Amino acid sequence: MLYLLKINNKIKVKTKKTILLPKHKKIFEQVGENIRLARLRRKLTTSQVAERAGIDRSTLYKIEKGNPTVSFGAYFNVLRVLGLQDDFLKLAADDELGKKLQDLKLLGNK
Repeated sequence: MLYLLKINNKIKVKTKKTILLPKHKKIFEQVGENIRLARLRRKLTTSQVAERAGIDRSTLYKIEKGNPTVSFGAYFNVLRVLGLQDDFLKLAADDELGKKLQDLKLLGNK
C-alpha cells in the first residue's frame, strides 16, 4: 500500500513495511550474497553495476544485503548486467506442489 506525503512542498512516497519470517529473510539474504559474489567474481565495482543496471548504488547495496523492499525489476536488471538473467526463468519453474494438485484433480475426474 502506498501513501503519499507532502512535506515542505515535496511529495514523498511511503510504502508499507514488508514483513518476512526469519527463514524467508535468510533466503533474500542468500540471494543478495550470491549477487554480490557474482559481481566480485566479474571484478565489477558497485558503481559499474549500478550504472549499467540503471539504479542507484544505494539500491545495489540493498540488493546485495537481500532487502525485500527492492523491486523485482531492479533485481532483474542487476542479474542482467551480470549475465545471469536466465536465472529468473528458474523461479517457480519446478512447481512440485502444483503438479501434485493437478495430478490429484486429474485422478479425481475418472
